[in-house]
Amino acid sequence: MDFMSSQTRKIHLKCHKKRLNQDQVRLLEISFSSNNKLDSDRKSQLAQELGLPPRQVAIWYQNKRARWKSQSLEVDYKTLQQRLDSALEDNEKLKLEVERLRKELNKNQEVLLGFNTTTNNYSSISSSCDEVGSTSCLQLHDQSKHNHLDKEFYACLIGDEGHFGTHDGHNFFASSLS
Repeated sequence: MDFMSSQTRKIHLKCHKKRLNQDQVRLLEISFSSNNKLDSDRKSQLAQELGLPPRQVAIWYQNKRARWKSQSLEVDYKTLQQRLDSALEDNEKLKLEVERLRKELNKNQEVLLGFNTTTNNYSSISSSCDEVGSTSCLQLHDQSKHNHLDKEFYACLIGDEGHFGTHDGHNFFASSLS
């Protein structure tokens, strides 16, 4: 019989709980939007205006705060997720750009090394031409001028505005131009 009386009491409590109508909810929403915390004076005032027990107003505020916090966390999570996705996408783009620049740098270094090797060969031939004085030396001199223009072009690629050497005046090709 004890079980039956507890069941009856639960049903009786559920019957007394009033569901809020649209006007009551609207007024509570307006009150909540101005202040999401409820002090005892405000709780009593709202309960009297709405014709509800103060405990029901307090419970509504408590539930509303929980829903509001949950929604706020969802919005924050979505914002952070979008920022993360954007950062990961930017990171991938930057990785591809770094790889492209590394390949370009390696290619330019290989070209410059090739010019250094070629220029060193011309330099050794030029010194032997001074001794011999043949017409092939004139051809080598013309090739040397052409080689110098090529070096100027590749120096532009390095970023020194077409001039050899570094900003401190060191000439990368000093040994090969002599």
